[in-house]
Parts: sequence; C-alpha cells; structure tokens
Amino acid sequence: MKLGYQTNTWGGVVGAAGGVTCVKEAYYWANGSTEQALAQIAEAGYSGFELFEGNLMAYEDKPEQFKTLCEKHQLDFIGVYTGGNFIYPDILEDEFYKIRRVAQFAASLGAEQLVIGGGAIRSAGIQDSDYERLADALNKLDQLAKELGLQATYHPHLGTIVQSWEQLQRIMSLTSISLCPDTAHLEAGGCDPVKVIETYIDRIPYIHFKDLQGSDFVPLGQGGQNFKAMLELLVKHGYSGWITTELDSHPDPKAGAEQSYAYLKQLLQG
Repeated sequence: MKLGYQTNTWGGVVGAAGGVTCVKEAYYWANGSTEQALAQIAEAGYSGFELFEGNLMAYEDKPEQFKTLCEKHQLDFIGVYTGGNFIYPDILEDEFYKIRRVAQFAASLGAEQLVIGGGAIRSAGIQDSDYERLADALNKLDQLAKELGLQATYHPHLGTIVQSWEQLQRIMSLTSISLCPDTAHLEAGGCDPVKVIETYIDRIPYIHFKDLQGSDFVPLGQGGQNFKAMLELLVKHGYSGWITTELDSHPDPKAGAEQSYAYLKQLLQG
C-alpha cells in the first residue's frame, strides 16, 4: 500500500470565486500554496498527493511547472477531487463541461484517480428521483474517466444525498462506479466505515483515511476511527492501492501530516 496526502489542509476548503456566477467554474479550492503543500507532504514522508480541481486548474496554462514540482519533490500525482450537484438538469451540461476539462488535464499530467463527490440536497428536501439523476451522472462520468485512462470513484460526503448507510447502499445499487470511502465522512453520516469497506471491498480501488473526534476532523490516531480493523480488511483482500490521508484544516498543516504519517506507519509495521 502507498501513502498519499490531500493538499487541502493548506488553506482549508473554499470555493473558486468564479463559481459564484458561473457553474462551469464552480471549483473546489484550497486557499493555500500548492507549492508549499507538496514540499511539506514530501518532507512528512508521503509518496503521493491528491488535490482539489481548482488548485489543479491553476496550472492549466503552465503544465510543465506542475510536472517540475512533482519531480522536485519526488511525489506521484495520485488524482484530483471534483464534484457537482448532478440533480438539476438545467446546469448538468455545464457541470459535465467542468469535470471533463478537469479530467482531461489531470490525465495529461499522469493522474490515476478522478474522485467525485456530489448529489445536492434541495431546500425542499430530497426527491426520490434525485438518486436516479445522481446515478446517471456518475455512470456517465465513470465512462468518461475510462476513456481518459482514469479510475473514477464516488466519494460519499456530508451535505449530499449520500450520507447514511441506506443512502450509500442505494447509490451503489444504481451505479457501476467504484467507491472511494472517506472514513470520517462515513462515520459522521451514520455509517460504520469498517462495514462499508467489508461490504464494498471489491469496488474500492482507492480510499481516504480521515479521523473524527466529536464533530471535528483530526490527524489520524487522535479520534475514534478503527484504522487497525480497516487496514486488516484491506490487507486480507489484497489491497495494493493508495491510502490518502485527508484533513480539512489544521493550525500547523505539516505537523498534522507528520502525525498522521507516523500513526499509519506504526499500524502498518505492527
């Protein structure tokens, strides 16, 4: 198993300003330095990284600079995180335009993973047909990723229509797309991450480890997640992909990354 880290700890989770008025530019964004993030991720011991679509597209006109950064820090570009509402037909074309553009650029830079979160919750509540709309979009994006040589995965997330165990089961039954569990989001949504991994291990080519203490995301080992059981399941089923640690924010991003790395290495060696 290979260990990676998400750059969103550097700057936290924000949105691209253009997304306020233009759906096709509604990017996720970490409002910090990608250059600093990669340097400190490498110093902490990780061998790869994932980043938000907005931070990736900042290099759209300077791809060689991005490649140079990866080479300088000897980091693999694991993949990019993107998302969409997917339940509103009027904006779906622009959402697909955005993701297609992101995926094409990521593929050209050697990425492996296209991680997709989505499924908006309406102000009036969830409509039953929203699951079919989300599933249809995810199946199309799964096909798009395959055409580009990427592995698409769905990432359940708080604030979407896929939070609970029942909701996750439903979307998995309606789709062919693979799953990228985010262990803390699963727990916060009412799921048992160990049960999710055990149930869907054959559809998990990529995984996010994130710890949870109360309602706060914390470095691995500082919350209540049972990573030992998760790792045992992954090993049992021959998982050889990336484990990417994610931490939305931390007062000292490098220290948070180092703490998670030390904890994971101890588990893996024990």
